[in-house]
Amino acid sequence: MNKENSCPLNYTMNLIGTKWKPLILFHLLEGDLRSGVLQKKIPGISNKMFTQTVRELEKDGLVFRTVFPVVPPKVEYGLSKRGESLEDILRSLDTWGLNDCQD
Repeated sequence: MNKENSCPLNYTMNLIGTKWKPLILFHLLEGDLRSGVLQKKIPGISNKMFTQTVRELEKDGLVFRTVFPVVPPKVEYGLSKRGESLEDILRSLDTWGLNDCQD
């Protein structure tokens, strides 16, 4: 952790604090998903933003990407061990949102 990220919450938010990252990570809790299937689970995300976001998550070691040597190309994403460690946080956010929507 560098000085810029000296606060643990700041560090975490830099990793997962965008509009799309928590949604992608949450859907990958179900297991590995093909790129197109994962993208369809996230209404409103553009192709460009999806690609940019999964690349950032991969760079940060939260997801892994598997490319299968077939035609047409098949790509799957899954959670790394580091990404799996966010499960409690992601499920808590989902539960909070569910409870708040019901009020």
